[in-house]
Amino acid sequence: MPDHTITASDSRRSGARIVAAGITAIVLILAVAGALLLLTLPDGNAFNARVERIFVENDNLQSQAEVALLEILAQSGTAFSDTLASYRVVIFVLLVFATALLVAALVFLVLLISLNRRMAQIERSGIEVSSLIISREENTVYLNTMGFKLTDAMIETLSVLAEARLDDEMLSGAQIESMISGKPEMDCEEAAGATRIKRLRDGLGNQMVSELLVKNIARRGYVLAIDKGVIEVI
Repeated sequence: MPDHTITASDSRRSGARIVAAGITAIVLILAVAGALLLLTLPDGNAFNARVERIFVENDNLQSQAEVALLEILAQSGTAFSDTLASYRVVIFVLLVFATALLVAALVFLVLLISLNRRMAQIERSGIEVSSLIISREENTVYLNTMGFKLTDAMIETLSVLAEARLDDEMLSGAQIESMISGKPEMDCEEAAGATRIKRLRDGLGNQMVSELLVKNIARRGYVLAIDKGVIEVI
């Protein structure tokens, strides 16, 4: 159990590092691309500067048509400058959206990989216990979302094992028998505790198989509670 916990925590830490590195790389790449794109755009005032230069170099303009043409060119330069400014805003917004989408895609990809690994671990390990509740009053143990009825002796055995697990201890058969019966450990036999464990396994295992694998449908009979597509007889 501790080995699986360490592996899971290491996996989460490595996943977090991968996500952080990926997000940083995405932001840096898009920032560099946006900076280069914005810097390579022509200056919005370049057109106005060229028209102003024409005015200065040709101060001997006499025709009204020539003056009107230069005024039109100046107005066109102003419109061109405004258009470039709006282009810069559009490019910035698009880069922000691209960054958000790429970051979201990276996070979802890592989450999918983590979920696939988790599902593979669950398939290899079988049932995974996420909650274990022992009710002495009802003589029932609730395993995840399923409840199983046990005898008083089985409940006592399971309670002793649960308390030992909480203290990170391992118990021998003699210790289990001593804790349940109240006798000194030296007066208890290893076989007595092993018998209690066997009865607990049989009682709990039979009910789990009945609940998860072989179901009894009232007035109809017994059936395997699995997809028929996964059955293979060799």
